[in-house]
Amino acid sequence: MAATAGEKAERIKLHILLIEDNPSDAELEIAELCRGSYEVRSDIAQTREEVCKLLEQNSHDVVLADYNLPHFRGMEAVEIIRQKNLSTPLILVTGALNGVTAVECLKQGATDYVLKDNLSRLPLCVRRALEETRMKRERQRAQEELAKKVEELARSNRDLEQFAYVSSHDLQEPLRMVAAYTQLLAERYRGQLDEKADRYIGYAVEGALRMQALIEDLLAFSRIGRNGGEHTATDCNAAVDEALRNLAAAVRDSGVIVTRGQLPFVQGSHFQLVQLFQNLIGNAIKFRKGQPPMVKVSAEQKDDEWQIAVEDNGIGIATEHREQIFVIFQRLHTREEYTGNGVGLAICKKIVEQHGGSIWVEANPKGGSIFRFTLRAAAADRTRDDHHEAFAAYSAG
Repeated sequence: MAATAGEKAERIKLHILLIEDNPSDAELEIAELCRGSYEVRSDIAQTREEVCKLLEQNSHDVVLADYNLPHFRGMEAVEIIRQKNLSTPLILVTGALNGVTAVECLKQGATDYVLKDNLSRLPLCVRRALEETRMKRERQRAQEELAKKVEELARSNRDLEQFAYVSSHDLQEPLRMVAAYTQLLAERYRGQLDEKADRYIGYAVEGALRMQALIEDLLAFSRIGRNGGEHTATDCNAAVDEALRNLAAAVRDSGVIVTRGQLPFVQGSHFQLVQLFQNLIGNAIKFRKGQPPMVKVSAEQKDDEWQIAVEDNGIGIATEHREQIFVIFQRLHTREEYTGNGVGLAICKKIVEQHGGSIWVEANPKGGSIFRFTLRAAAADRTRDDHHEAFAAYSAG
């Protein structure tokens, strides 16, 4: 008796829906499951109406369905389960089923099938079906949880961007007044007070102007994604042309030579790509050595995206700083050495990521740096032979 109680305690409770018109077959199936260590509770149906009613009233672990009943076909239960948005597995238990029909049933949604002359397989099939269903439910829960986290992260990012935009926008006017009046104070009273007072006023003016620049940079960073426009087939040649026009003064003063091969059409925002090329080429001009700066822009197709490189012969970037430089307000040099607030590369990273790509920097074997980034190829990618010859040169003259 003790052994019997122990065996009973180890039994797995199983609630099944049996779609079967033969009471003897139903009893055999239940008996086989009991031999397979299941404690079975069953509901039996023979018609579509009974199947629908029982599925609504009860929660079943598995459905065992005869393939062909007088008033109902077992595979119809698959569609009913689907319509009711249930994940209950269905196993066909039938007297005869050829291989082609069995495969078709599995394609339509049956979990497995068992022939009635081989019911010893039934407990194993049920166990496997229950395990597969458990794993599917866990995957679904994990996917739903991931989707929820992604949505929460996206909402948090939108809130942070809105906060940065509103804060920097609203701070501009009072700070503009502070900067204007401190400059006025410096102009009107310079030399009338002692040297220490002049120095303090100078610090105030410098701090106000620096804060203005920081807020303007933060506002520019928060605008990325707000004013980018629709992503369409965009010519990188035209984007580089416009970036160079915007940099005309720096190009003229530095004597930089910019060369490029034929660049592709990518899926993106023209406005943001101009900003991307302008920041990268502008940095190459700013962070130059004593020698004349040279910049080369090239592209290489990799599957359905383009990898674009902006190569310079400047001061280069140490390996340990190659991640840090893409973080907003991160600077590697003092303001006395190089101007700026450490926002340009953060903007580049944000633009590239909003286009579904990635950006990184490598050491240039010839000296300097190579910035590489990926962009999706345009739907109908093409290049314009009449736009530029290969390695067209742009320089100060």
